[in-house]
Amino acid sequence: MAKEIERKFMLAEFPDSLVQEGVLVPVKEQHIEQTYLAIDDTQELRVRKIRDMATGKHEFTHTFKNGNGLVREEIEYSISESLYEQLSKASGAIPLTKVRTTADWAGTTIEIDTYDQLQLRVLEIEFESEEAALGFQAPDWFGPDISSMKQYSNKTVWKKLQEGRVK
Repeated sequence: MAKEIERKFMLAEFPDSLVQEGVLVPVKEQHIEQTYLAIDDTQELRVRKIRDMATGKHEFTHTFKNGNGLVREEIEYSISESLYEQLSKASGAIPLTKVRTTADWAGTTIEIDTYDQLQLRVLEIEFESEEAALGFQAPDWFGPDISSMKQYSNKTVWKKLQEGRVK
């Protein structure tokens, strides 16, 4: 199983000024719909429909994650549109939707997720090792580190969406 090592930060606003200055260079934008098929305290199983906003092309994925916090195990692979539709419809759930901006920041790839159904913007950065993640000093514009705050995890936000409690 592959390891996902990432830290998450809550952005107050999209850093447009950094884009204008060339400090942050957007590489692609995607609209993502994700639906969880099974969730417990440490595991999640989800499907995603990902639309490239420049080309309109779609991709569909199935992902299993195990663990919480900084380091998690992750298996992700492509699935057909038909399988995605079957699984998402069978769940009867409301998909969590967001726009993901992937950008280059000083040679490092970051992802900024702007959620559609709630006022939340999260910056994610992945690392090669746990040591690199723990040693990383985020600039002030990243905002507060929410890596260990479960209330901001996608699966928690998705659960609240199903209960009609998302704000």
